[in-house]
Amino acid sequence: MSTETVDTDTGPARITWHPAREARLVLAAGHGAGGGIEARDLHVLARTLPARGITVALVEQPWRVAGKKVAPAPKTLDTGWRGVWPALARPGLPVISGGRSAGARVACRTAVELGAHAVLALSFPLHPPGRPERSRAGELLGAGVPTLVVQGGNDPFGRPEEFPTGDFELVEVPHADHGLAVPRRADLTQEQALDLIAARVAGWALSLG
Repeated sequence: MSTETVDTDTGPARITWHPAREARLVLAAGHGAGGGIEARDLHVLARTLPARGITVALVEQPWRVAGKKVAPAPKTLDTGWRGVWPALARPGLPVISGGRSAGARVACRTAVELGAHAVLALSFPLHPPGRPERSRAGELLGAGVPTLVVQGGNDPFGRPEEFPTGDFELVEVPHADHGLAVPRRADLTQEQALDLIAARVAGWALSLG
C-alpha cells in the first residue's frame, strides 16, 4: 500500500494505492459525501481485489483531505475527480471509475469524458430519502460505459426495485442499508454481505475484457 497526494484545481487530493502484483485493471473508487475511504465496501474491495489482478486506488477528494465536514457542489466534486485521473491512468491499464454514493454519481457523470473502461456504482443515491420524484436516474443511465450498481435491499436512497431498466447490471445486497450494513436479524452476516460484494465486483470487472 502507498499513498500519494495529487494537486487538482480544487486543492490536493489523496490516492491510496493497493497494487496487484500482476495487475490487469485499475479500480478507482471515491467516497461519499458523509464519509471517507474507510467505508466497509471500499475497504473490502481494497483488501481482496489485488489478489485477483485488480489494483485498487481509493481516492479522497480535496474537501476531505482539507478536513472539511461538508461536501461541495457536484461540479466541484467532478473537477476534483478530473484532477486525479491522470495519476489513476498512469499505470497504463484500463481504469474502472467508481465510488460510493456521491462518488458513484461523480463516476457516472465523468466516465465518457475521462475515457473510463467502466463504472462501478456502490450505493447509487437514486433519490434523496423519501423524495422519489427527485430522481437521479439520468446520471446513471447516461454513464455511457458498462456499469455495475451494487445496492442495498433497504437503501432509503433507492431500493433495487425502484431502479429503471437500463444498460447497467444491478447486484442487490439483501437487507443492506445505504452503507451496505446488514441488520443482525438478517439471514446473512455482515461478513457474508461483504464477501458477496467483493466476489460480484471482481467477477464483473474481470469479465469486461
